[in-house]
Amino acid sequence: MAGPDSPEVLVAENVRKRYADEGPWAVDGVTLALHRGEVVSIVGPNGAGKSTLIQMMLGLLVPDSGSVRIFGNEMATGRRKVAHRINYASTDLSLPYSLTVRENLMAYALIYNMRNIGSRIDRLLREMDLASFRDVRVGRLSTGQVARMGIAKALINDPELLFLDEPTATLDPEVSAQLRTTLQTMVRERGMTLLYTSHNMREVERFSDRIYLMNGGRLVASGSVSDLMSRFETEDLESLFLQMVGQKRGKDE
Repeated sequence: MAGPDSPEVLVAENVRKRYADEGPWAVDGVTLALHRGEVVSIVGPNGAGKSTLIQMMLGLLVPDSGSVRIFGNEMATGRRKVAHRINYASTDLSLPYSLTVRENLMAYALIYNMRNIGSRIDRLLREMDLASFRDVRVGRLSTGQVARMGIAKALINDPELLFLDEPTATLDPEVSAQLRTTLQTMVRERGMTLLYTSHNMREVERFSDRIYLMNGGRLVASGSVSDLMSRFETEDLESLFLQMVGQKRGKDE
């Protein structure tokens, strides 16, 4: 597990974003840091601002104020300098369905100008349990297989920083557990930093070094699972999540 003395990979400082001039803040004053070799999860109800925050981290949205720096580069202006060192996977992303699994991975490997493409793809297919589907068109895969394919695509460039937004939402528990093990091995062996979102609280508990709790566009707490359980006097993260959702609904009403 990486600690606060590890090099900072990502720093967000007082980031704010809204989609209308007089509308509510989707993200309101978020400050956080990720360190090399740790798994950090952002947890919050729908509408908490998680996806907007991640899009600003990726440089796909420009903050209204504040900044996001990755490897010391401002993402609003210097995304190209770090694009080859990061990657992203989400169940919302579409892949070219007319291409086979291997052809998809080949295309992305060429985009990143990777070396040893054949052996790299073979390794990813084994790690994602997709070797027997290498010549199958993506459009013929099951939902779970497409999800694993998306993660394989996100790993094609051996990213130093990987964003995974609800990556296991369509996977069964056994495959999810296998994926967690694979990713934890990569984090440990390669020093990769992983930013993770999920509504599966048990998964987050087992997987995360640190957790940021987000609600109403703001970060409301952060710490290890044990820290948060002690602070909020709950027996598990799911209870804390339900408590947060209840508070949000009460405010909305």
